[in-house]
Amino acid sequence: MAIVNVSDQTFKTEVEGQEGVVLVDFWAPWCGPCKMLAPILDELDGEISSQATIAKVNVDENPESASRFGVMSIPTIIVFKDGQPVDKVVGVNSKDALKNLVGKHQ
Repeated sequence: MAIVNVSDQTFKTEVEGQEGVVLVDFWAPWCGPCKMLAPILDELDGEISSQATIAKVNVDENPESASRFGVMSIPTIIVFKDGQPVDKVVGVNSKDALKNLVGKHQ
C-alpha cells in the first residue's frame, strides 16, 4: 500500500476512521530530519503494508491536525490504533525502531 498524504480535511476519515494501525508522520518540506526520515518510511511501507498504513501530514499546510495532537517538533510520528493515538516518537528513528513501534500495537 502506498503512503497516504492526509490533510486537515481528510484526517478524520483517513486516520481516525480507520481500523487497525496507522503511523502518521507530521513533517514539513523544509525540515532536514524530515527529509532523512522519508526514505526510511518508504522502505518501511514496503515491509509493513499488510500490518499498518503510513500517512503523512504536512504541518505547514495542515496546522490544525498538528495542533490537535500537540506536535511541537518535526518529524513527529504518532501511532493510531483503531482511530486513537496510542504512541508518539519525535525525531528520526531507524526502520527497525519504527517497525517495533508498529509491532507493539498489533
